[in-house]
Amino acid sequence: MSVHGVFLLSIWMLCPSLLMSYQAPEDKEDIFTTRACPALLVFESVAYLEDMTIELPCHCKPEKVLSVVWYYQKYLGMMDTKVLTDFSGTAIVDSSKVGRDLELRNRFSIRLFSLIVFRVQEGDSGHYVCGTASGEFFYGYDVDIQVVREVLFPWNLVPLKQKQASEAKENVNTPFQVFTSYWPWSLCDRCGVKGEQTRVGLCYVMSQHLQVRYLRQSSNVTSCGSSAVPLRFGLANSHHRAELVVRSCHTPCPKKATTVSPERKGLLDFLGYGDPESPGLSVHYHNHPVGSDLVLSCPGMKPQHAVAWDKGSTPLYRSEFMEGLKKSSRMFIDVGHHLHIRLVHLKDKGSYFCWIQGKKAAEIKLGVYSRVGRMRRISDPEALFILKNILKVYALLTAVFLLIISVRFIWQVRNERRASFHYY
Repeated sequence: MSVHGVFLLSIWMLCPSLLMSYQAPEDKEDIFTTRACPALLVFESVAYLEDMTIELPCHCKPEKVLSVVWYYQKYLGMMDTKVLTDFSGTAIVDSSKVGRDLELRNRFSIRLFSLIVFRVQEGDSGHYVCGTASGEFFYGYDVDIQVVREVLFPWNLVPLKQKQASEAKENVNTPFQVFTSYWPWSLCDRCGVKGEQTRVGLCYVMSQHLQVRYLRQSSNVTSCGSSAVPLRFGLANSHHRAELVVRSCHTPCPKKATTVSPERKGLLDFLGYGDPESPGLSVHYHNHPVGSDLVLSCPGMKPQHAVAWDKGSTPLYRSEFMEGLKKSSRMFIDVGHHLHIRLVHLKDKGSYFCWIQGKKAAEIKLGVYSRVGRMRRISDPEALFILKNILKVYALLTAVFLLIISVRFIWQVRNERRASFHYY
């Protein structure tokens, strides 16, 4: 490798560490101090779907504060408060290893004072406050994480709408009204080929009796799971859930940019980027053991983005691979745009492409290997399978042993009775 190549490689390897240790220059204006903090701590109400990765910005803080700590409470006034800190941004979270069963403390990161929570779950709903370790509070959120009740495709959309209309007529005389508020249709998630569009519908409630401490776009409307909704409404344990609507689409790809210069093409090849004709397509390598579950995330995706997945040249459409659509499917896509592979097989290795906003964003080269000599945990599927079979064999041997003992005992008793009979 030439001296020039070694220099570029060194700069490339140092970039992540330089970004992690970044501090704003003192002569630059701190954009986080341009917004005044409220005199009384209030909470901005926001709602998202389960499995999405969300970002909560700390909209205001004093200029002297160089790092923040986030606090979490399920309900205000509870003694059980979780302190969310990643030691000034030095903790690195690998989103591909973030599972639904992990606690909140293992699924977050703080970047430039914003709290990023990976794969939020319904239990993550509650109050999040940006502050300092000394107990100063600056800004708060009331986060409502909603579970998708049903994924709607064109073939099951009409019956559900008729059912919702009948339910709305029944609730006319209540002090509140429940309805579904839809996000705009996403962009077509692929270009040049058949794609899909998604539309998120979240559960909202309209009432004149909402709590005033929560900030909302409309004074009398908030999400169904918000703490601004009075408990007497009975929505906390209701059947109201979010919706996800999916439909087909087709959009042409934009014209390709001008030809890449030879110098830029050589640099992209050296840094491991894919096709020089698509300089924005990054390549990622991941090795995974056989027999365990895998979750793939598209780098750079956000909740409002349209995301699609391909395995090689085969598109993975939601109409075939949506979570819950086929109970026996090993590969599926959840509502947060993550690609799941259950109990990875050797045949699952290969290239996986993800699209963001209708453009190919990344290629993930998946390698699959067999584990040798690994310490297994009792919770591993393989360990549970082996343990179950060992217990079955042990129970069978125990039953055979007891049967032999019983037969031998009966045989001895009969012999003793015969001997005593001949004696008399």
